Amino acid sequence: MGIPTLISTHTASDAASVDITSGIDSTYDEYMFVFTDINPATNGATFQFQVNATGESDFDETMTTTYFEAYHAEADNSNGVVYKTSGDQAQGTAYQQLARATGNGADECSAGILHLFSPSNTTYVTHFYSRLSVHKNEPCVLDCYVAGYINITAAVDEISFKMSTGNLDGVVQLYGIA
Repeated sequence: MGIPTLISTHTASDAASVDITSGIDSTYDEYMFVFTDINPATNGATFQFQVNATGESDFDETMTTTYFEAYHAEADNSNGVVYKTSGDQAQGTAYQQLARATGNGADECSAGILHLFSPSNTTYVTHFYSRLSVHKNEPCVLDCYVAGYINITAAVDEISFKMSTGNLDGVVQLYGIA
């Protein structure tokens, strides 16, 4: 891994979304988004993202993705690793889930990292992967893994993060990886 360079910090306070509309360009081949204390207004909401291609107007690009998670209940009565078909997209244009069922209590949140590779490339699709830790809306921790590609050969220059329902608090930092 190269050296991360902080490009921008976005702090959400009861915001509908965190939209990063600048800073993603051909300067770096890899971009990293760091999520800290992502807390939904609605208990059990899912943290998710979608991108926008250069010159387009909506966050609705086509993705193919996969989602799985490890979990462990606080009471130590349930644990395992599961593949979640509900978290996948097969050429879908919906927002992609990164962390599901996040609790909205003061001691509950999601945190983690999303990597986006060569978003300015106009020959190949744009690949990504993420890993987030979630304090679920019940006493349980989730370790969420998502990977996939954005199936367009246009440059990706904007990204949006939001909850499946309701607003959010938290910090999203954008880094370029040299």
